[in-house]
Amino acid sequence: MDYHNHRFTDYSVMIYKENELYALLPANKVGDKVISHQGLTYGSFVLQDKSKFLYAFEAFKAMLSFYENEGFKTLEIKVIPTFYNKMPSDELDYFLYKANAQLVKKDVLMVIDYTHKLRFQKNRREGINKALRFGLELKVDTNFKDFWKEVLIPNLENKHGVKPVHSLEEIELLASRFPQNIKQVNIYKDGKVVAGTTVFLTETTVHPQYVSGNLDKNTYGSLDLAYDFIINKMCDDKRYFDFNISSEDNGSKINEGLIFWKESCGARSFTANTYTVNTAIYKGLHISKT
Repeated sequence: MDYHNHRFTDYSVMIYKENELYALLPANKVGDKVISHQGLTYGSFVLQDKSKFLYAFEAFKAMLSFYENEGFKTLEIKVIPTFYNKMPSDELDYFLYKANAQLVKKDVLMVIDYTHKLRFQKNRREGINKALRFGLELKVDTNFKDFWKEVLIPNLENKHGVKPVHSLEEIELLASRFPQNIKQVNIYKDGKVVAGTTVFLTETTVHPQYVSGNLDKNTYGSLDLAYDFIINKMCDDKRYFDFNISSEDNGSKINEGLIFWKESCGARSFTANTYTVNTAIYKGLHISKT
């Protein structure tokens, strides 16, 4: 996260058991609140593989105790969507229940499970065929610049008046540090980038972080060609494909167009929850055991 540490006041914690790192929470502070790190999409309470439930509970309490002693009254914490975990890990969800945490956000994510994969619907297949007829060419390359400067940044500015969360320089730096985890897929027509996607790869999941096409994307089927590749051909060792969030206003509204498009590629829904918890509650927090 150090590439954009100037944007946040870091307040991450690392929790040790017998001098061995046991759990951690990437976080930053805003006023008297500490928040699951706003520089990470899914950063949350993370446990080592060999962690045990009751010890993890003590680590959770230790985290709340630390933040309360540091003067923070509230912790706002994201729960990592389960498909990103390498193994079952719903401890945090239960700990937040015991801590009377309040649900403040429930996003809807559209996801493909490769073990129950659905065929692209007819309109998506037609788009792929158009792209092939018009001679579009797909490349996995290191040309982030043309996609970002000529397609992504102008489209975000014109349609939404915003910039990408990452700058071009930041994404190129990250890709140089994690070349197996960040890939650029570009669609070319007559030697010019007309669409593309910057793809993040985890151990379990394919996740297109940025996707955009020029004004001819529907005419030429450029995005259909890109998605066909990254969903069906890019990786054979992943379990899930994460289209990202399709809800707005903390989950109170659904983007119908996004949902329809992603479902036509075979995606179905997961949810991602965000909670707030009173840090002082650790003092009376316990689990009844039989």
